Amino acid sequence: MQKLKSILKFGAILSDQDVDEIAAHFKSKSLRTSEYFLEIGQIAHEIAFIESGIVRIFKPDQEGNEITKYFFKENQFFVDLESYYSATSSSEAFQAVVDTQLYTIHKLQVEKLCEKIPNFFIFLKSITEATLLNKIKDNDFLNFGSSKTKYLEFVRRYPNLALQVPQQYIASYLKITAQSLSRIRREISQDRN
Repeated sequence: MQKLKSILKFGAILSDQDVDEIAAHFKSKSLRTSEYFLEIGQIAHEIAFIESGIVRIFKPDQEGNEITKYFFKENQFFVDLESYYSATSSSEAFQAVVDTQLYTIHKLQVEKLCEKIPNFFIFLKSITEATLLNKIKDNDFLNFGSSKTKYLEFVRRYPNLALQVPQQYIASYLKITAQSLSRIRREISQDRN
């Protein structure tokens, strides 16, 4: 809960009293590896905060292959924005990559808190904007360079993800095959020896 409270203090938008009141409405939730937070076709009713662990967003392509679009890490909020705000079925799935500890808050609770604490709405808006900008910046490197360059940049930016996330998810995120990623990793380890 301490990590959640320190993120809620981000930008000094909320007072300490507001932070305590908002945090009290979050519920603890555990996901085992491969367990879903939100499945395709479900409607997002909760915003989640990652206390520890990793969650990936994926979507199937036309052939039914899972395409990993993004990873959420410790100290990040996540939600399927489109599903959450429009109350429509999600076209993406949110799945724990490793055992993950979350704090969640229901949409109805968020709406009540935003009425009572108007700055909470401002906080959510600023966090949403920061997250979207990060996603754009994070995904920017995926559009340039060779597969090897992309993998090396991924490892540089996310050393913990590179160690914890299964290879097939990393390959999917980098838009390369698992075989290509294996080959790249072999080349890199040979280069180091």
